[in-house]
Order: sequence, then structure tokens, then C-alpha cells
Amino acid sequence: MNAMRMTLISIAAIMMLGIWLTGFDKAHWVLYLPPAFLTFAGITGICPGLIFWSKVGLINEALSCALPGTKPKSDA
Repeated sequence: MNAMRMTLISIAAIMMLGIWLTGFDKAHWVLYLPPAFLTFAGITGICPGLIFWSKVGLINEALSCALPGTKPKSDA
């Protein structure tokens, strides 16, 4: 599992924790959609949001910042 997938699953877990602390009976059903999509994307590597926004016309770019301790990629 790579860092991006773990990030997606962590965000979904934090959102579900917030829903749980609010109360499952008080949270609207729409609040369950982002954790479900993030968990799906984290497990399978298929991101529905990325697919949607790419089809709408936005460009799928790589992250512009480098992680500390990594070598920048050369364009050669």
C-alpha cells in the first residue's frame, strides 16, 4: 500500500469518526458518501472523483511539491 492510498483511507476514517461522534442517527446520508468513495479509492486505487473531474475537463497533474529527503526528478 502506498502513501496516497493510506492518506485516502485515513481521511475516510477521520470523517467516519466525526459522524460517529455526532451520532449516526443525526448525520445526513450524504455525509456517508465521501468516506465510502475515499475508502473505495484507497483499497482499489480507482478514484471516482479523479475520473469525474478528468472527464469534466480538468487536467490530472502530478503533485508539484517534492517530499523532503527525495531527489527531484530530471526532465531529461
